[in-house]
Amino acid sequence: MALEIERKFLVKNSSYRSLANPLLYRQGYLAIFPDREIRVRMAGEKSFVTIKSKVNDTTRHEFEYAIPMEDAVFMLDNLCVGSVVEKLRYRIPQGELCWEVDEFSGDNQGLVVAEIELPDSGFPFITPDWIGEEITGDDRYLNAAIALNPFKNWK
Repeated sequence: MALEIERKFLVKNSSYRSLANPLLYRQGYLAIFPDREIRVRMAGEKSFVTIKSKVNDTTRHEFEYAIPMEDAVFMLDNLCVGSVVEKLRYRIPQGELCWEVDEFSGDNQGLVVAEIELPDSGFPFITPDWIGEEITGDDRYLNAAIALNPFKNWK
């Protein structure tokens, strides 16, 4: 069974941009429940369906399957709840780990979040100078949450 263990942070400046070239992501949710979700995603020229279920604040079961691009386009255009989330993703290697910085657009313009996936919850990592406040466990920042309540609506 696949496990995803990650920590999430707000980003406090744009110096990460010089460290990687971004890839455009579009994703939407076919189902969203408090403890699980089913997502369809286009990442550049690839597309996937992903099922995630919450174990705790840092860990989720994750199952991801490649699907035809035409299927992803249809699902994003016709089957999603909430709005489609669009973002540029920067993948920034750090030793054996990789930071992923998501710069959101559209209804979530202005939100920039970084996450790092870890082999186990106690694994040490270095926090770059562009990393701000930790938001791990704050469900408002989940992509599924901003599909239902976009950043533009936050007070």
